[in-house]
Amino acid sequence: MYTPHILIVDDEPASIDSFELILMAGGVTDIMRCDDSRRVMDILAEQPVDLMLLDLVMPHITGEELLEQIKDAHPNVEVVIITGIDTVDSAVNCMRLGAFDYLVKPVDETRLMSTVTRALEMHRLKRENSSLRSGFLSDEPDRPEAFAHMVARDARMLRMFKYVEAVAGSGQPVLITGESGTGKELLARALHTLTAEGKPFVPVNVAGVDDTVFSDTLFGHLKGAYTGAQNARAGLVEQASGGCLFLDEIGDLSAASQVKLLRLIQEREYFPLGADLPKSAEARVVAATHCDLEAARDDNRFRTDLYYRLCIHHVHIPPLRERSDDIPLLVEHFVHKAAAQLDRKPPHVPDRLIARLTAYAFPGNVRELESMIFDAVSNCTGDTLPVAAFRERLANDAGVQRIETGPADLVAFPDSLPTLAQASDQLVEEAMRRSGGKQTAAARMLGISQPALSKRLKKMAAEDI
Repeated sequence: MYTPHILIVDDEPASIDSFELILMAGGVTDIMRCDDSRRVMDILAEQPVDLMLLDLVMPHITGEELLEQIKDAHPNVEVVIITGIDTVDSAVNCMRLGAFDYLVKPVDETRLMSTVTRALEMHRLKRENSSLRSGFLSDEPDRPEAFAHMVARDARMLRMFKYVEAVAGSGQPVLITGESGTGKELLARALHTLTAEGKPFVPVNVAGVDDTVFSDTLFGHLKGAYTGAQNARAGLVEQASGGCLFLDEIGDLSAASQVKLLRLIQEREYFPLGADLPKSAEARVVAATHCDLEAARDDNRFRTDLYYRLCIHHVHIPPLRERSDDIPLLVEHFVHKAAAQLDRKPPHVPDRLIARLTAYAFPGNVRELESMIFDAVSNCTGDTLPVAAFRERLANDAGVQRIETGPADLVAFPDSLPTLAQASDQLVEEAMRRSGGKQTAAARMLGISQPALSKRLKKMAAEDI
């Protein structure tokens, strides 16, 4: 979780003590003190500061002089003026120089905390906006090691990685959507690595879980909370403290559980079963679903307020069929992974196999491709991965990509063009499929003789072995 850094600058230690107590009561923990205005610029140069509470009347360097220097050298630092000078001219001048707000002593505690909260939110939004702008200047993620388990070169995937890097530090909920098998949990783990590596990552699948089980699993219970609760038990929210709570299949959550999840996210607190007092939640919530949450919201199956809380940051992972350029990389990756697990040398992957896989729609996405490769490597007895090992699964109609073509478009090409030899083999295989395995009919479709087709089939069969 992101911890804001606040610096209090005042020549009166008693005033600093007072402001510090108010901030600590409001949950702020990282507070620095300075009672000598000459040290402020050195502190800013050495340590990160998000927000400064600044007095105006101080010896050596006045608050107005400091404000101008701060905004010139550190424009991202939000500055709230707290002073005994109650004049319109002073307030106007400070706001002109870039102060976030101008408060007059003595300051009401509620007003101070409200101002600090708004200033920190403004700082967060500026930081995220700056990160997003700088991120879009490059196609490559700044920390590729965080995404090492998501093999990709597709432009949309790389932009998605950059977006995740940009929003990782905000601490706000993230909603990850995409079809089953696209790698939603892998992306959640990458997000966790970027911000809380070494802290707990706690995944839980909430599909089909009733409200009681949901509450007990996430929030835990006290001793005697219900029959059989002989001991108190910490829930997954507490176990994920300081890290990430990953809620998979969030679209299937019951209405009663949605209310409790909303309170967890909105108020950052929860009630263990049997408890009268709430506990503070210190885990970041990342949710994932293959469902259309927007449609579920419109049908009143998913709470509107929870929907907007969850998708403060929204990441959609495209299906594998829409990023065919990634298939060769993924095949190579899974071949080496399977070979390592089986303690054998990785077999060669023929170009014909890549062409066949690229033309397949992969309804099961990356997970389906991985299972295909592992099964083929397990049964491979030679140095080359046989195309025949994939033929039955690739012939499944559910995975055939059907593209509507106009009268002038006789062939629909994938993003990566096949070679002439690969295209020829695919035409032969399609003709044999349409003819039900009858060579004479298939040869007529292709405009060649039956002996020529037979010769071609024998050559293809030899290459498949």
